[in-house]
Amino acid sequence: MQGKNMPGVNGGGPMWSELPNREPPESPSHNSEDDGFMLGHRDSRMESLDYEVVESVAYREDQAQRRIWHHASYITLKWIFALLIGIGTGLAAFFINIAVENFSGWKFAATFALMEYHFFLGLVVYIAFNAALVFSSALIVTQFAPAAAGSGIPEIKAYLNGIDTPGILLFRTLIGKVLGSIGSVGGGLALGKEGPLVHTGACIASVLGQGGSTKYHVNWRWLRRFKNDRDRRDLVTCGCAAGVAAAFRSPVGGVLFALEEVTSWWRSQLLWRVFFTSAVVAVVVRTAMGWCKNGNCGHFSSGGFIIWDISGGQDDYSFFELLPMAMLGAIGGLLGALFNQLTVWISSWRRNVLHRKGNRVKIIEVLLVSLITSMLSFGLPMMTSCKQCPDPVKYPGVVCPRPSGSYGNYVNFFCSNENQYNDLATIFFNTQDDAIRNLFSTNTPHEYTTRSLLTFLVMFFSLAVLTYGTAVPSGQFVPGIMIGATYGRLVGILVVNSSSKDSVDEGTYALLGAASFLGGSMRMTVSLCVIMVEITNNLQLLPLIMLVLLISKAVGDAFNNGFYEEQVKLRSLPLLESRPQRFMRNLAAKDAISRRKVVQFSRVTKVGHIVAVLRSTNHNGFPVVEKLQTGEPVVIGLILRSYLLVLLQAKSDFQQNPAPEDARGRMNHRYDVTDFTKPVSSKGLSIYEIDISPVEMEMYIDLQPFVNPAPYMVPEDMSLTKVHYLFRQLGLRHICVVPRPSQVVGVITRKDLLPEVLEERESLEEIMSSRGRYFAPPDNRQPLLEDLI
Repeated sequence: MQGKNMPGVNGGGPMWSELPNREPPESPSHNSEDDGFMLGHRDSRMESLDYEVVESVAYREDQAQRRIWHHASYITLKWIFALLIGIGTGLAAFFINIAVENFSGWKFAATFALMEYHFFLGLVVYIAFNAALVFSSALIVTQFAPAAAGSGIPEIKAYLNGIDTPGILLFRTLIGKVLGSIGSVGGGLALGKEGPLVHTGACIASVLGQGGSTKYHVNWRWLRRFKNDRDRRDLVTCGCAAGVAAAFRSPVGGVLFALEEVTSWWRSQLLWRVFFTSAVVAVVVRTAMGWCKNGNCGHFSSGGFIIWDISGGQDDYSFFELLPMAMLGAIGGLLGALFNQLTVWISSWRRNVLHRKGNRVKIIEVLLVSLITSMLSFGLPMMTSCKQCPDPVKYPGVVCPRPSGSYGNYVNFFCSNENQYNDLATIFFNTQDDAIRNLFSTNTPHEYTTRSLLTFLVMFFSLAVLTYGTAVPSGQFVPGIMIGATYGRLVGILVVNSSSKDSVDEGTYALLGAASFLGGSMRMTVSLCVIMVEITNNLQLLPLIMLVLLISKAVGDAFNNGFYEEQVKLRSLPLLESRPQRFMRNLAAKDAISRRKVVQFSRVTKVGHIVAVLRSTNHNGFPVVEKLQTGEPVVIGLILRSYLLVLLQAKSDFQQNPAPEDARGRMNHRYDVTDFTKPVSSKGLSIYEIDISPVEMEMYIDLQPFVNPAPYMVPEDMSLTKVHYLFRQLGLRHICVVPRPSQVVGVITRKDLLPEVLEERESLEEIMSSRGRYFAPPDNRQPLLEDLI
């Protein structure tokens, strides 16, 4: 048998892919690509995702049977999914906001009503209301959906990088995230719902992609089209963008957030669908809010989604203001880096010590944090003296104090005079969205005293550090905005007092402070800039927002990584960064491979040997080799563990003799491509669930029809930096390392890949048809259809 007749991509095996002449080991070692995940405290159930197309014989025959209407239905379903993800995420965000606003409204109404009799009764009701909501959130997370804790963005970031953490995209996680966010945010903790909304959007996309949930009897067969990791990745990307668009009412910001912060792989067709999903979210949210304007949603009609319109504020700035604005960026970078480091230290102690003591300790911890938060937010305003309301003649648009039961600035909190208000209570006794709206408010000079702002800054910064990492859904967008807006307003007070211009507004500096802290903590630039512009409706501040973001990011990068990058490291998620480490330039591919023997299969392998290998290793990919007439083994492809499990369970390809057979045409109607895909969130078939008799153990399987005949292979002396780029940019799970090639069969240039050049080749249609590929003649091409794919 000659090398050119070996089965492979082109009907011939690559001669340069020959491996050292050795037999597959009978007792394979236990090393695998997943062993690295099991080191230390990494979750051993983490798996890499298979983004690569396995172009096996079975796949080619499946594709050859498909016609143009298959592709059209596939594309149509993609756009239907984009629509459904947008609608689902928008409705979920609307439901969370309605619940949070109403629970908060009932809490404040009951507290103020009882305070008229005695302040202690108001305090007891306030603490009890918050504790009940927080307890419900912690109970849901600890008992029902453990993966719903935290923001979920680090896990989703890892998923889109190629790492599947168990449970993060399940239907129960979706329910736990929605209900848990209502309890934790409505309970007044120093956290936000915007981060969890990103996770919620990703869960909605994943649940739709797998047709619902069979466990909870909510499933639709017509949706079960995208059962591979590659399509799920695109859907989850749409869900992430939809979550940001719903959280901030920022559709363009959602697209840019998905591109800048969470995804590792992007293409123009995906951008189109993500943009469409975000636009759908914007329409759903606006429609829902319009329905609530008539008083149909209780307290929500007065509060509502994040939208802090400061377009009526400062519309110009002088040159001398650039210095304090640059100072804001530096402060944001320093405080953001400090926030990240403190969060890592406390979260690390919490994960490694406190949370190992069980769920009861987690619930007690959350309740203690809730008690501390409630006591401080109720007690600190009582220690603050009241201020006189602004002159109604000079400020005719100001309503002071705020009427009971309404939302806005100037809260009368234990003030003896009816014309007074408590500036610290203006922040505490509001929902977070309304508190930020108060801090961003324009044309309200001297509303806050320096003492009150400093008190709130120290208190809320400490609580935000302490709260993140507890067993409740929690995000850091809104706490970051509140922290930044507080010290931004402080700087604004200094600038107003030292400036002779009436156009300088404290609310403008509050906005820039919020941008600086988020930039210094999360290290986002483009997406954050667009989000801040969209939620404030002030395009004139765009250059200033860009300035503080660049400075804060540069200062923060000098100390540590961004918030989500630090959390990824804390959770030991094996995330591949966008750039390899510098020392990798001096290493080769052979320096990264394990020193143990490669676990591989012959083309025709005994069933018993396959079972023994699968039971004794955690490998998820195995090279398949066949010997030449000279006795040298040549690689004919790579087979995945999931494929082997399907073959063992089906038993349709068991044969009595070890001779290879011609597989062409015998795959029809036996397997569907979706049979070889694993369910979402690492729950797949186990080798211990398959029952094989002793007689069947002595039978054989010809693996050639099911291998990926074109796995990515690199020479052993390739730079490790290049290998890193291949994994990151192509989303690979395996790369085979082989000796240096022995010969070259041809050279491909960029020009050779142009469609018009390929179509001019003679016998192109015959070649493609002979390999089981569907081929559309040039005159029947569908440009629009191809662009939509």
